[in-house]
Amino acid sequence: MEDLTIAVAQFEPKDGNKAYNLSVIHELARQASRKGVDVISFHEMSITAYTFFKNLDRNQVLDLAEEVPAGESCRQLISISEEHEIAILAGLVEVDGDRIFNTYICVNEGEVIARYRKLHPFISPYMSAGDEYVVFDLKGWQCGILICYDNNVIENVRATALLGAEIIFAPHVTGCTPSSMPGRGYVDDRLWQNRKKDPVPLRMEFDGPKGREWLLRWLPARAYDNGVYYVFSNPVGYDGEHLKNGNSLILDPYGEILTEIRDFDNALTIATITHDKLSLAGGFRYKNARRPELYRDIIGGAHQSETKPVWLQKN
Repeated sequence: MEDLTIAVAQFEPKDGNKAYNLSVIHELARQASRKGVDVISFHEMSITAYTFFKNLDRNQVLDLAEEVPAGESCRQLISISEEHEIAILAGLVEVDGDRIFNTYICVNEGEVIARYRKLHPFISPYMSAGDEYVVFDLKGWQCGILICYDNNVIENVRATALLGAEIIFAPHVTGCTPSSMPGRGYVDDRLWQNRKKDPVPLRMEFDGPKGREWLLRWLPARAYDNGVYYVFSNPVGYDGEHLKNGNSLILDPYGEILTEIRDFDNALTIATITHDKLSLAGGFRYKNARRPELYRDIIGGAHQSETKPVWLQKN
């Protein structure tokens, strides 16, 4: 199997402004292609932005939703992909009949080759939950997708890995919001506005428990326990009224960071992944050591799902 060169991106989106957001996606894809990248991954709902959907009524949500693959945004992503000969993963709002989804797609070689619908949506009451895992072939690699909160439920990651995923793309809009965990919370806007003159206080906030420190509590574990590469993307700057810390990164199956964006600008970072780590990683052995007869009925037992995060419960 050939090595795969992956770019993970971050940018500050504009609420509901598809033309602008697609223009940034286009520019970052162009930059990645010039650096020899095979595939570039953007954050959750990167085409529309995300947080402001909590304030929209159904008709306003529908105004921003599109069919997949027939919608204009899909066509534009396909065009960008073909122009720069690069696979692109990006997020949008999908309408299918009378249902609306938080959807993430992969386009390559003139078509949509994967569509995944978020399993645990909560930003809008008008969005339906997806009901299936997705594993697809991308340039000879088996890839899965889990959107934001989906990655917090460890069973989702294990199931995707057991379906054969070697890479999990994990598009997010996360960080810098209140939580029951100590140290979490919003970041003062004054730090963002002063980031050029004095970047240190903002960097300290983004690197602490509100941002990077929280990510590194669990993201490496997802990669390590399941023996997969993890491609984490996140916006930087404002998404809606929430400031986000970026820190888009790629992890290997050992849970080690291969590359990470460590600034406040629209940017990308690149890593080349190799197949040998997949079978050398501890997660490969642990999957083979499983005894599902011990916990099949426990894990598969009836349960009422509750997804809404602390910060949204307060609104």
